[in-house]
Amino acid sequence: MSRRSPAGALTAGVVALWLSVLVLLPLAALAATSLTGGPGAFWEAVTAPAALAALRITTGISAAVALLNAVAGTLIAWVLVRDDFPGKGLVNAVIDLPFALPTIVASIVLLSLYGPESPAGVHLNATGWGVAVARGFVTLGLVVRAVQPVLIEADREAEEAAASLGAGNRTIFTRIVLPALVPAILSGTGLAFARAIGEYGSVVLIGGNVPRETQVVSQYIQQQIEVGRPGHAAAVSVVLLVIAFAVLFALRLVSGAGQRRMEAAP
Repeated sequence: MSRRSPAGALTAGVVALWLSVLVLLPLAALAATSLTGGPGAFWEAVTAPAALAALRITTGISAAVALLNAVAGTLIAWVLVRDDFPGKGLVNAVIDLPFALPTIVASIVLLSLYGPESPAGVHLNATGWGVAVARGFVTLGLVVRAVQPVLIEADREAEEAAASLGAGNRTIFTRIVLPALVPAILSGTGLAFARAIGEYGSVVLIGGNVPRETQVVSQYIQQQIEVGRPGHAAAVSVVLLVIAFAVLFALRLVSGAGQRRMEAAP
């Protein structure tokens, strides 16, 4: 029977302490705050009409954006890996830009481009489309960066063999390439959805924060804190956390099962 070395035990302890301080303790404090008024108050907070509307708007738009990014992100990753063209390095940098850019800056840019004084004549301020564009801006790169490494490491010999046997590009992609990409696409899509439902900075200006129309959960939570209802804000936050965790956990199970099937295939 193997025994854990002192260095290994110390490392595990440091990791556990770090996770507890940064993740577990804040989550426990949030859960405790959400239940300060009891289960009845918790239920009242999360079933309030304004809260349900914010949850519906947030999850609906985030799901649509994540699905759209699943398609667009996969295509962009394919082009970046399989094609060479002038400015490829610039495109790669643009994909990473939302990760480094403060999201409030993104909201200012989107408001300038699609707001009341839009130079393009497209007015998305205080509309669901504006919220969707803002969320798509900050989440597209998650899908691209999830799929790109898989494409780089993909076995090209199977594709070349299929082509030599007369298979067309569409058949090669759907029968050989796509099955290998599905776990990465699901992972990137799940991350995009989880990031989108919690997004605040990019929608704070372009979204307009119109209750029951464009007000997302993060804005509703801030509103509850401002009016002196931290328990209500915490309760809705817990619901959002549960939704994000459930989606990520389900996608992880699905992608893991798909990966195991691929590894077991002859």
